[in-house]
Amino acid sequence: ANATIVTPETGHVRYFNGRPVRPKKTIWMTVTAYSPDARSCGDSADGITCTNHSVWTNAMNLVASDPKVLPMRSMVSVPGYADGRIVPVLDVGGAIKGARLDVLYATHSIARKWGVQRIPVTVWEYADQDIK
Repeated sequence: ANATIVTPETGHVRYFNGRPVRPKKTIWMTVTAYSPDARSCGDSADGITCTNHSVWTNAMNLVASDPKVLPMRSMVSVPGYADGRIVPVLDVGGAIKGARLDVLYATHSIARKWGVQRIPVTVWEYADQDIK
């Protein structure tokens, strides 16, 4: 059996990693931005996230969260980031505690332009997980 999942906000099926996804919940979060350099990451600026992924994973469209709020490898979409595409949570940050998210940009100057935004973040789940 194959299920077609239509998301209410777009009216069409969304996919991540080649699998259909559906919105699970929306969380209002304080969203900041970082870059993979010493200005943002200090001594850990080696280009590798805490999940052992390169910062180039998913064309540098990934985010850092507090794993108690959003576990690693969660899927989220952030208004104004990555053209609204679904991106993975692949990193953590020292200041990212609670309902905070850090979006990755290539350079410090681009990250600074993001500023601090309190916005609704959509958390996604795979829609085919209960299909046998």
